[in-house]
Amino acid sequence: MRPVREFVRWSWGQLTSMRTALALLFLLALATVPGSMIPQRSASPISVMDFKREYPFWDTILEPLGMYHVYTSPAFSAIYLLLFFSLIGCILPRIGKYLRAVRKPPPALPARVERLPESAVGTFDGASSAALDRAEAWLRSKRYRTRRAGEGISAERGYLREAGNLLFHISLVVVLVGLAWTNLWGFRGSVVVVEGRGFANAITQYDDFTQGSLLDTDALEAFSVKVESFAAEFETGAVQRGAARRFDADVVLTDASGERTQLLTVNGPLLTAGGSQVNLVGHGYAPNVTVRDGNGDVAFSGPVVFLPQDGNFASVGVVKAPDARPFRLAFEAFFYPTAVLDETGPHSVFPDALSPEIYLNAWYGEPKAETGIPESIYTLNTEGLQPVMGDDGEVFRARMLPTAGMTLPDGLGSISFDGWHRWVKLQVSQTPGNALTLISIIVGVLGLTVSLFVRPRRLFVRVRDGVATVGGLDRTDAAGGLDVEVADLLAAATGAADPGAVGHNGDAQDPVVDQEQPA
Repeated sequence: MRPVREFVRWSWGQLTSMRTALALLFLLALATVPGSMIPQRSASPISVMDFKREYPFWDTILEPLGMYHVYTSPAFSAIYLLLFFSLIGCILPRIGKYLRAVRKPPPALPARVERLPESAVGTFDGASSAALDRAEAWLRSKRYRTRRAGEGISAERGYLREAGNLLFHISLVVVLVGLAWTNLWGFRGSVVVVEGRGFANAITQYDDFTQGSLLDTDALEAFSVKVESFAAEFETGAVQRGAARRFDADVVLTDASGERTQLLTVNGPLLTAGGSQVNLVGHGYAPNVTVRDGNGDVAFSGPVVFLPQDGNFASVGVVKAPDARPFRLAFEAFFYPTAVLDETGPHSVFPDALSPEIYLNAWYGEPKAETGIPESIYTLNTEGLQPVMGDDGEVFRARMLPTAGMTLPDGLGSISFDGWHRWVKLQVSQTPGNALTLISIIVGVLGLTVSLFVRPRRLFVRVRDGVATVGGLDRTDAAGGLDVEVADLLAAATGAADPGAVGHNGDAQDPVVDQEQPA
């Protein structure tokens, strides 16, 4: 058992050493690099799918390595936990040592005060006790802790430096706790909502949803958001034409506090009664279309979300009518808010819908049995479909203005462009540990500031036979002004009006600070 105990003691000593803590901190920073360069499933599953499709070779390497979920991988979690315990193991002994140092009085008067890094000597008239009284009063006015014994005084200040250092390290531990709290019990989801519609905070309502491993999705906060309207304004002048100037939505929020109308802006999220946060993170256009099948029946009607492709909001979308008969229909479409057709083809020259148009091509195929397998509403799987051909033998293409329609050849049906709405992308999140993390960061910065600006310093004064000897040393290399304080202390002890009148010695030998003066 003794070898085991020795090994455990040695392992704990290695883990809690400052060198190990720094190495783990470096490894943690290094482990976050792939997560910042490679799309993560927890942040954007769609981006991961696009990356896998665009870079199949790299996908064969990255997928087995778990690079699409870096922050939840066992390796990242192991580094995280080891750093957590390493910091705790570093901090606890230092706290005990600091408390003992605070209770301990300043060190004893050294035998040779004049050999300290800074020293000065001066004479005084009167009793030695009076000189020591004056020196002690000056030291206390400068917030020194003093120790008076016999013919001298020892003084020390700067205890807050180590307190600030400990506070900084403790805040790092609390930051890790706050991040873990959010990652285990928090969630983030996004949903696209068209004007006039809404959503409820249920997992089935989200387009994508990531959650902490300990979150109970059946116990999500009960609230709903309805988007009444969305307004977007863009710069119309010559300078920065098309730049965003205003994005906001009028929404109705219903939660435990009741129903209320609020303005949702990019930098002004909604906060629900249960602590969930609703952010406005994107917007686009949703053309209203109506599809009639070959029998004249309405196979589809309503807004279709189109995804922006550039800064002028040229957007692509897919219209699907799987219930059309006798053939199912589908359309690949392009929406241009301010459409221009020239030698380069159709494109948009401004992001606002000043002259919107839709360009599309059509597909048809035999009715398909429902499989229950979900598929993306933004892409078209053409398996089992064939393009609709025009009268000239080429692929059928159509250009439509608002309120216009187009009849498909061969009696396949028709499609009409009835108008358009805007859609917004809302991100809903609950981060229970964020407040703790923020407070910890602020406290840590304050502690670091204290540790950087507080200067630990020791001063000593000895009076004997009408001669006062003052010496001092700094406990940090970056400190300054020690010579000034030594001179001022000597002036206070001797009662001199001019501190520069006393003798000063800056060329001293190595100090001896803890040695008792010989009898």
